[in-house]
Amino acid sequence: MRQLLSPTISYPSPLLHLTSHPFPPKPHFCPTHRLSFYPPPKMASFSGFLAKSQMGMTAAAAAGDGANGFSSLMDYVGKGGLDVGDDLLVLLYHIQFACKRIAALVASPFNSALGKHSALTGATSGAAASDRDKPKPLDIVANEIILSSLRNSGKVSVMASEEDDAPIWINDDGPFVVVLDPLDGSRNIDASIPTGTIFGVYNRLTELDNQPTEEKALLNSLQSGRKLVAAGYVLYSSATILCASFGSGTHAFTLDHSTGDFILTHPSIRIPPRGQIYSVNDARYFDWPEGLRQYIDTVRQGKGKFPKKYSARYICSLVADFHRTVLYGGIAMNPRDHLRLVYEANPLSYLAEQAGGKGSDGKSRILSIQPVKLHQRLPLFLGSLEDIDELESYGDVQQKVNPGYEV
Repeated sequence: MRQLLSPTISYPSPLLHLTSHPFPPKPHFCPTHRLSFYPPPKMASFSGFLAKSQMGMTAAAAAGDGANGFSSLMDYVGKGGLDVGDDLLVLLYHIQFACKRIAALVASPFNSALGKHSALTGATSGAAASDRDKPKPLDIVANEIILSSLRNSGKVSVMASEEDDAPIWINDDGPFVVVLDPLDGSRNIDASIPTGTIFGVYNRLTELDNQPTEEKALLNSLQSGRKLVAAGYVLYSSATILCASFGSGTHAFTLDHSTGDFILTHPSIRIPPRGQIYSVNDARYFDWPEGLRQYIDTVRQGKGKFPKKYSARYICSLVADFHRTVLYGGIAMNPRDHLRLVYEANPLSYLAEQAGGKGSDGKSRILSIQPVKLHQRLPLFLGSLEDIDELESYGDVQQKVNPGYEV
């Protein structure tokens, strides 16, 4: 991969080195080296994982509940905390490691060089004939970073990504299926607007093991959102935040660059039942159906069921808009058939419900919708339970026309 970069640029670290490498010792503080792009080693057993994951931890982080009361991600979900199980713990370790590498890439002053190389830009052309958006070079690299980590984990049978036309079969014995959007909002990177990674985890459907590889890969990836065993997103912004649920609440962890650990900062998040913010591209107001226009007009005048005027906040980065909604309440929405059920709507709706909120397509609960296509699109409304219920009461809120702009 390094040969794809411009030879006139000197890189201070192997930013795109994707080959396997022994687990590096923790260096002195330096963000460039701390978030090295070497993947972690493949760990066949939990004991091997535990020994490796504790290398370089501070004493407080290794203790999990030390003098300062801080708990790392791996401690919180391990045997001393949620105890999600050895297999899922190893998978989560590799996912968070990959996301730290993506965080470093997104923040790198050299990532713009990727877009100038013909080999990477050429790799994006296949999206034109599919249901996918045309990916940017950073999308491709982020996708490869995560695929490499999932392979190394030994715990994943199938990876289905927004950046691939079809699911990738990885391992016959992997107990999990991972669906993901490796870099949501990548069009915003040049303006330093927040981006993110979205992922969902399912159990492998063992009853399909005797089916042809392509068929079982697809069917495993098209599971209902009700069957998710874990989901999460990672926000790349002024802080790098990993927010996840394993079926017992939604919890957020912030990356401590001085140790390289994700530290629990938002345990058991609860979305307020009412917010005072709506997040939507209201430049499309005149393309909206009557019900959606009436709802927005009503709440921003303070005439809805909540007698306060709503404010508009819109970043045009799904992870960022959703993260703010999780913390402050309200609604983040895209009323068009634009967002993907498998990679975006299901994982984020799972997180919303685990935090006491709701995910809807404007008519139905997202997690009750059975996917029929890998890149299936739909309208998406996420946020506070009472706000979503009020929105749905207006009936016609799904935008079915799309004049004058691309999907």
